[in-house]
Amino acid sequence: MKQKHTITPLARRTPNGVLTQVPTEARREAEERLRRTQEMKFTISSNIEDVLFKGRVCVNEMKLNDFLTRELDGRGIVDTNRDVMLEEFFRDPTRYIRDKGALNEIQASGHYLGMKRAVKGEVIFDEDIRRLCDKGVNNLPGWSLAAADVKAAVHNSTKRFLDAAAEEARNPTTTSAPEKLEGLYESVHNARRSHAVELPDGDERIKTGTGMGVHEGKPEQSWSYREVGNTLEKDDAVQQCGSAPPVLMVLASEKGWPYSWHTIQDLPKDVFVNCEVERAWQIVKGDVTAWSSPHGGTDFKPGRRVLIGTPGIGKSMAAGSYLLYQLLHCDAKKLQVVVHCFGGRDAYVSDKTSRTVTRCGDEDMCISELRRLRGHGRNVYIIYDVAKEGTPPPRHFAPYDRWGMIVVPSPNVANYDEWAKQLQAARIIMNCPDEVDVKAVCAWMTRDETREKQAECWKEAKKHMYLLGPIPRHVFDEEAFNGRCGAVEFALQSINEVTVKECFSRGGESPWCSEDPSHRLVKVVREIYAGGVTLFNAPLFACLEERTLERLPSVAE
Repeated sequence: MKQKHTITPLARRTPNGVLTQVPTEARREAEERLRRTQEMKFTISSNIEDVLFKGRVCVNEMKLNDFLTRELDGRGIVDTNRDVMLEEFFRDPTRYIRDKGALNEIQASGHYLGMKRAVKGEVIFDEDIRRLCDKGVNNLPGWSLAAADVKAAVHNSTKRFLDAAAEEARNPTTTSAPEKLEGLYESVHNARRSHAVELPDGDERIKTGTGMGVHEGKPEQSWSYREVGNTLEKDDAVQQCGSAPPVLMVLASEKGWPYSWHTIQDLPKDVFVNCEVERAWQIVKGDVTAWSSPHGGTDFKPGRRVLIGTPGIGKSMAAGSYLLYQLLHCDAKKLQVVVHCFGGRDAYVSDKTSRTVTRCGDEDMCISELRRLRGHGRNVYIIYDVAKEGTPPPRHFAPYDRWGMIVVPSPNVANYDEWAKQLQAARIIMNCPDEVDVKAVCAWMTRDETREKQAECWKEAKKHMYLLGPIPRHVFDEEAFNGRCGAVEFALQSINEVTVKECFSRGGESPWCSEDPSHRLVKVVREIYAGGVTLFNAPLFACLEERTLERLPSVAE
């Protein structure tokens, strides 16, 4: 974007830790791949290709534009490169990206260097697999019995992998069992609470750089909600009486949250809860209350939900963690277990009776644990985070019909549509944070800083919001902000009259297809309209309308 180089990234001038406030999706996917690799076990029947690639999709078969979109938010994409494979690109990068500045930026990134090493390694594996197959060696027994000259013909890295796998197959370890995680249950259950409030005009407000005050403990008054049709909406009329509700609540767990346990990096221990996150809980709370009510009857089935919202607003880290926190505080006689899982392969089982958390580290363990819980007649609520694009809940996560469940996907319908139809799951639409929510996050992050630094943080945040919208991931993460600028520029170049009408028309939400670059420019909006609730797509950031009109003058006519 023209303006991006004139703005000092916020994270450079804020306290340590801001850079990791919200992890990028690419980072999460890389961690998911690494975890699957580490969990794969080899048997005597494993073939050579499975051993070397460990069940992964070969990255050297990925197309260049797909890599740039997924890992670098679209930087360097050229339409003529849509069929170029990564292996070809790494042989001669200058042939495919002529812009020297863009290429230098890409080549300096960790994603580029990591992928280059991965592609080089896979090319070596491919060559060695062909050599071994030509000699009739295609599985671990064949490798173990192969002649010395056959083994000598492959690269040392290939030989080490195959020797280690053969040893593992000959001496298998004991069957994996769920891992008990000490102290995590109490850490989440007893999370410390704080809140940020808007200060009235006066001396206290003047002392701050944001106009916000940060206090320990629960607020005197929280948000109120009222029924609108078959859903809930915040009731501002009630909140005009008495003390003002918070702008933001903050929960701090000393040992982190399932979202951070699931990753291999150290993430912040703070969870930000605004009125939209609380609304999601109030809806789920209604489901749980009806489920445990004696008036439900034997035929009553708990509600199934799908939480939908614009990527980057905190559905996984904030809403998923807050739902777990609240569910742990429900009556243990009526709800005994909460399962928080990621992609069906990594599940954290919180047992409210024993007050323990156990981790099921692969799909087989997850299936066994769910069957065990059902067999013991436990009431279970499942929070299912679609940890990777294109991986909706598998069939075994069509849970027992006496259990409750919510799925937290990206808005891409492929991540939840089939599952939602199968179980008749209702959607919860979560709106983006607004400006005051982002200001409250600034106030919390700079609560121990001077008035000047607080004001500077808020000033930079406003600039980022103007360019990219009030998405916490893009406002407070330098890497995500810079990458998103390139993705937005690409999306603006790709937009046309048809996509403008589809994405920005009021009165109905079009299916969200995240492969469409124009969807980087819009947000899903839920709004009360004519006595009911309407859904529509809207421009994500303030300068989008003027930039769209610059590109498509006919839209203004």
